[in-house]
Amino acid sequence: MSKESIETLVAELVHEEDWRRMRATAACLAGGPRAVQALVEVLRSGTPELKREAAAMLARIKDPQAGVALVGLLEDEEEAVRKAGATALEQMAGVLDAETASALVALMPRAREADSRQLVTHLIGAVPTAVAPLCQMMRHTDPDAQVAAATMLDHLLDPRSVDAFIDAMGQPAVRDIAVGTLKKLGAIRERIDDSFNALRDVEGASEREEARMSTVINLFGIGRPSVEILIEYLEDDDWLVREAAADLLGKIGDVRAVDPLMKRLAMDQDTGVKELAIKALGLIGDARPTQLYLESIPIRPLRVYAMEALAKIKDVEVLRPHKELFDRLRTDRDGLVAYNAGLIADKLEAMDSAHVISREGHGDE
Repeated sequence: MSKESIETLVAELVHEEDWRRMRATAACLAGGPRAVQALVEVLRSGTPELKREAAAMLARIKDPQAGVALVGLLEDEEEAVRKAGATALEQMAGVLDAETASALVALMPRAREADSRQLVTHLIGAVPTAVAPLCQMMRHTDPDAQVAAATMLDHLLDPRSVDAFIDAMGQPAVRDIAVGTLKKLGAIRERIDDSFNALRDVEGASEREEARMSTVINLFGIGRPSVEILIEYLEDDDWLVREAAADLLGKIGDVRAVDPLMKRLAMDQDTGVKELAIKALGLIGDARPTQLYLESIPIRPLRVYAMEALAKIKDVEVLRPHKELFDRLRTDRDGLVAYNAGLIADKLEAMDSAHVISREGHGDE
């Protein structure tokens, strides 16, 4: 192991020698909270080049503790640094906490230029935890701040903002926005409720499957504003409704659905719902369901979907402890299982080769 401190290794992310940069990368990925802390410090005091590399590394690590510091980059004097911060925040959107969302929302009144406002607005829309601070901002004493928050929430059309808009009806600056948004939210709820109620009434196996697919096509266009409502329908008594909700959530790809879909995969009594849940999770690509995927491999109706989902995980490093399993599955009789096992094993071998080069370049290891 290297004797250098993590702070020294972080500084080598921009070293001119390849092996030193690779060694620094490996140290950051394996360094845990100390590495995150060192990278965050670089965001505050490093050179522009090092700030950019640190932001990219934090996006790979995906530790929400770095969120507020990354938001700080959006006000950096260097355009390339601001862009690196925005890219990292977008890639980490699914894990960013409420504190980070609040820091982003607080930037809205300070974003004077059109490009800056557009960027902040885009990031707020991508972060699921931003709804609460936006709702709070609608109670701000400054009418301009109220309008900015209400406009953003009108864009998001998240059902979690309903109560805040009802409260805002008494505020002249946002009353009209509140009325319009509540009408739109009500229409979305009614459309989804009507579609699922109609789906329950369909009889006959083939007719029900055709109706499920039609329902998915009909509701997919709503997009992210439907996510919270669809999550509610994952608990429906009708297995076909649960299947349709899972299917839609996977196609929409919002990270808010990961935990509820994991619950369906782990606990649902219907195999079809499990299949749609695992497919949906695979489309999202989050690493959290990894263990559930591994447990699904021996289950014949789920094994192909489990392998496909494992191959789509964006954070390949979490699969390293299971490399022996994937090597073994490369010769599985099921061609799809073998193919996806090979994809995963190849990715892990490529990462191992990079680590070997790093160690060979550092002679005292």
